[in-house]
Amino acid sequence: MKQQNNSSTMSRLQDNGDSMKQRNYLLGILFLLWGVVAGMASPVQTSVNTQVRYAVQSPFIASLISFTIGTCILALLTLLVDHRIKVDLKMIPRAPKWIWTGGMLGVVFVTSNILLLPVLGSALTVVSVLCGQMILAMIVDHFGWFGVAVHRLNGPRAAGLVLMIVGILLIQHF
Repeated sequence: MKQQNNSSTMSRLQDNGDSMKQRNYLLGILFLLWGVVAGMASPVQTSVNTQVRYAVQSPFIASLISFTIGTCILALLTLLVDHRIKVDLKMIPRAPKWIWTGGMLGVVFVTSNILLLPVLGSALTVVSVLCGQMILAMIVDHFGWFGVAVHRLNGPRAAGLVLMIVGILLIQHF
């Protein structure tokens, strides 16, 4: 009887483990789809911001408008989700200095896209920026910079990057 109970317990644990693996797999797929949809926002944002550039006759004012609208929406979302817009200012001197560069990097990203789109077109702008992101992302992953988990560069990952570069060349020439 005891052996039969152990056997059924083991079976339930295995079923729970399989169910957990399936849930994690599905959650992973959901996050990947979320990333794809978020990525689809980039060419739309770049096209819209480029039209703002033409309207205001400045890529920098266009970026400022984009960030101002984004800041207002983010403030509203923060209030709705976190119910506060308060930060403990005492943490600023204790935090690594590099964490404050995100806004500056956002300016480089958004303004560069506004300037590149009229010259390269939407597809080439997006894919060239994406390639730059992938190159640095693989370096960041390889060395575990900025507190991310280490994912060493290997043959298949390098091959994927080479294929992206080939894709850029194909898009550029056709």
